[in-house]
Amino acid sequence: MSNGSTPLPAAAADDRKPAYLRVKQHVLAQIQSGTWQEGEAIPGEEALARKFGVSRMTVNRAIRELSDEQIVERVQGSGTYVAQQKYQATLVEIRNIAEEIAARGHVHRSELHKLERTKAGEALGRQFGLKAEQPLFHSVVVHFEDGEPIQVEDRYVNPSVAPDYLAQDFASQTPNAYLMRVAPLQGVRFVIEACLPSRDVAEMLHMAPEEPCLVLRRQTHSQGQVASVAAMWHPAARYRFTGSF
Repeated sequence: MSNGSTPLPAAAADDRKPAYLRVKQHVLAQIQSGTWQEGEAIPGEEALARKFGVSRMTVNRAIRELSDEQIVERVQGSGTYVAQQKYQATLVEIRNIAEEIAARGHVHRSELHKLERTKAGEALGRQFGLKAEQPLFHSVVVHFEDGEPIQVEDRYVNPSVAPDYLAQDFASQTPNAYLMRVAPLQGVRFVIEACLPSRDVAEMLHMAPEEPCLVLRRQTHSQGQVASVAAMWHPAARYRFTGSF
């Protein structure tokens, strides 16, 4: 399946990024490379604004998002410091559904229902920090456990962190496994709620539309930006979430 587009040169693609995102990625790169160590103060907002030729408000947005993602820590009256990194704990919690099923001694298989290039639109654009007309990749995959459908994975992916997403075979690997390899996880936001499925989701899960689903909505971060936004639909009568601390 072709995505119908030619990748932009790296420099051109970088120029099209919002100014705050270029600042954010610079700070993140310094931390990931070890140039700025845990507990070390990073340059102030005025210094970063001069370096990038942007307003202090632009720098403030970048630092605020990094603080929300627990990558830096802002101390009032003192400055901004590299936070203690906790990525390993997050990685453990984000499980590949194929591995989850195998751990139960069962057989996983998946069916690809959609793989396309689309536009972000207003709502997704806000979640990704992109303009409405900018592209996203979109996939819909149904996961089966011993032949019974247990999850509809409806996922949107940022092309800048996974440019070859549309070329993947998601019958042989899950989108989660691929993204964890090409876009290492830096942070996650999620919510679990009970919802009635759409008719399409109900059909894919072999259930009646009036039956409830457990829905995991998850936003992942990588390379200093939102990497993917996904909704995972599960039949409430056949699935439960578990965990330990």
